[in-house]
Amino acid sequence: RAARSGAAMESERECRVLSIQSHVVRGYVGNKAATFPLQVLGFEVDTVNSVQFSNHTGYAHWKGQVLNSDELHELYEGLKLNKVNQYDYVLTGYTRDTSFLAMVVDIVQELKQQNSNLVYVCDPVMGDKWNGEGSMYVPKDLLPVYRDKVVPVADIITPNQFEAELLTGRKIQTEKEALEVMDMLHAMGPETVVITSSDLQAPLGNDYLIALGSHRKTKADGTKVTQRIRVESPKVDAVFVGTGDLFAAMLLAWTHKHPNNLKVACEKTVSAMQHVLQRTIKSAKAQAGEGNKPNSAQLELRMVQSKKDIENPEIIVKATVL
Repeated sequence: RAARSGAAMESERECRVLSIQSHVVRGYVGNKAATFPLQVLGFEVDTVNSVQFSNHTGYAHWKGQVLNSDELHELYEGLKLNKVNQYDYVLTGYTRDTSFLAMVVDIVQELKQQNSNLVYVCDPVMGDKWNGEGSMYVPKDLLPVYRDKVVPVADIITPNQFEAELLTGRKIQTEKEALEVMDMLHAMGPETVVITSSDLQAPLGNDYLIALGSHRKTKADGTKVTQRIRVESPKVDAVFVGTGDLFAAMLLAWTHKHPNNLKVACEKTVSAMQHVLQRTIKSAKAQAGEGNKPNSAQLELRMVQSKKDIENPEIIVKATVL
């Protein structure tokens, strides 16, 4: 019987992710936000920490070190020399440096040569909109690197509306324009595009935030089929940090488990997000006390406390197929 269960274990082959993101000693952003959910969902995660900071930069103070592209290359060489550089997924998020980003592209291309089925999940973190005005919070010279080098080798991308507009050079004012922008992004390379948040009017009303997803598959006969979805989730009134990193990690996991069903993958991802955010805001408000605004430390994602929701999210947000 032991041998049989061993064989059964073998058939559920381990899935290994190389995650190149920032690391914080305290709190949950970057690799700290991505690793736990991926492990809980059954993935082996190898992390390269692009920075090591005491905490995220939304606090009054932070200290730490930044990894440069040569140091990234050196870490990768170590894996290669030991022949342990076999991956099923690569996951990347916030980066500030063009040469570091270019090195990531080189690594992804090399890993794809070894494993043609490798899936690269990229969150092209460049900026966001505040009160309708978009601004970049990374150096402007990252945009052409993302547009011309990163997105073409990515398989799944998770830009917000502003980032999707930057990558395509097109403004989005309607859902129709958003779908056209996603088609432009498909044409650049990725099979799956999820615009994680937008300022489009939600059919359910102003208290809801719209995310849009598009999955384009090429069938054996060469024809392309596109599945498009809209997800409306309740707005949570607080500024959280690390939500994009958590979203990308869970989307990686759920698209792996539901490879041809973006609707279910997004429902599970967004529902789990809602569970985590609701738990976080409730806890933050309790810590801050009646009438006080929670601070950065109190608003850190309640990740460990949400283990069950991450592992098996009750679907509280439904997606609409467009």
